[in-house]
Amino acid sequence: MVEFVSDRISYIILRGRWCDIIVMNVYAPTEDKIDDIKDRFYEELEHIFDKFPKYPMKILLGDFNAKVGREDIFKPTIGNESLNEISNDNGVNFATSKNLTVKSTMFPNRNIHKFTWTSPDGKIHNQIDHILIERRRHSSILDVQSFRAADCDAIQHLVVARVRERRSEQNKQNRVHMERFQLKKLSEVEGKEQYRVEISNRFAVLENVVNNLKLHNEDLYNVYSSPSTIRMIKSRNMRWAGHVARMGEMRNAYRLLVGKARRKETTWKTKV
Repeated sequence: MVEFVSDRISYIILRGRWCDIIVMNVYAPTEDKIDDIKDRFYEELEHIFDKFPKYPMKILLGDFNAKVGREDIFKPTIGNESLNEISNDNGVNFATSKNLTVKSTMFPNRNIHKFTWTSPDGKIHNQIDHILIERRRHSSILDVQSFRAADCDAIQHLVVARVRERRSEQNKQNRVHMERFQLKKLSEVEGKEQYRVEISNRFAVLENVVNNLKLHNEDLYNVYSSPSTIRMIKSRNMRWAGHVARMGEMRNAYRLLVGKARRKETTWKTKV
């Protein structure tokens, strides 16, 4: 489901295996815009954000035009890996109020993989495009990097995030709910009798299997405990003992036979 709220906000809802994933795309006003425009934008963004249920995963991404710094007061929200030193008002206050985490400033990547905007002369670099996620699900985003070589036909660079979440492969509307146990049938006379017969048959099969195993074990015991088998094993052992006795005292097998095994001496070498 995709919906365009305004020329600055849109979102898409993806069906996940464990929960739905709501991805919101935003284009925030720049810092030099008048306060009325910025206030209206963040009020609309807050209204859209709050209308979704609490359980789905919510990810915000886009051009926030926000310089995120490294202030200690915002450290749980912005981390310590930002390209900038000082934050401006765009985005940081909203992220703090909604208990969001700015994941694009959390990973210790190289600076060339952090800045998302470059001036036309190539001398000024800035990190103003960000990816935000709820703090309770922050571990779902594994990495965030910008790619300068991607041709996006824009002055900003492409920002890519690795997200750990499984999407649903089936349509929930086509699923047929089936009861695992039909307990209502046990209240009927026919159901009780059928249940008793089925249980008796299954236990009878299990008893036959156990009896067959017992017979098999008894047969094996009879084979190995017969005098002929014991005599054969003893003769093989005596033949091996005679062969080892003829090897001489210098062989380890002979020493093992007479109980005089020699331990292997370990030599230690020290480097000078």
